[in-house]
Amino acid sequence: MTVQIILASASPRRKELLDQIKVTYAVNPVDLDETPRPSESPLDYVQRLAAEKSAACVAQLGAGLPVLAADTAVVLGDLIMGKPKDRDEGLAMLRQLSGKTHQVYSAISLRGREHGQAVSITDVSFRQLTEREIAAYWQSGEPVDKAGSYAIQGLAGVFVESIKGSFSGVVGLPLFETADLLSKQGIELFNE
Repeated sequence: MTVQIILASASPRRKELLDQIKVTYAVNPVDLDETPRPSESPLDYVQRLAAEKSAACVAQLGAGLPVLAADTAVVLGDLIMGKPKDRDEGLAMLRQLSGKTHQVYSAISLRGREHGQAVSITDVSFRQLTEREIAAYWQSGEPVDKAGSYAIQGLAGVFVESIKGSFSGVVGLPLFETADLLSKQGIELFNE
């Protein structure tokens, strides 16, 4: 199969989502400082990181195939929750999310003939979590490298009372928005 895009991410979840929609890709992850800037809004934060990741990948590889990058953040109020640094931070994040509705911002950046960006914002409501559940979930290893310290497509799915928005966006790559940007680059998902 012919490679259609470069994925500027090593995320297994993003790879699975591209596989789901039958987009062929080569992987070229980039490593950036993902620290939010002072007073940076969640929307500006995820858009900036996705754009910086796609730009860094293009700078590494030069012109060629379109480059897709994404960034996902869990947001509670004005607090941007990235990946937990350690167990204590991971447990604290889960305690903060317990019994509350938060937002998941997923931005994508696609650079090819032109630069296109899109953002998905999804409301996710968690039921009240017990301390035992929080500790056991951390011990599962699943939350270690996940924004907000959880994976909706995994064990944490049982914490979710409701979701309003894009499930794939919460996982890490909003497929509706991704398909739209790919189409604008001439990559059609449904060919006869």
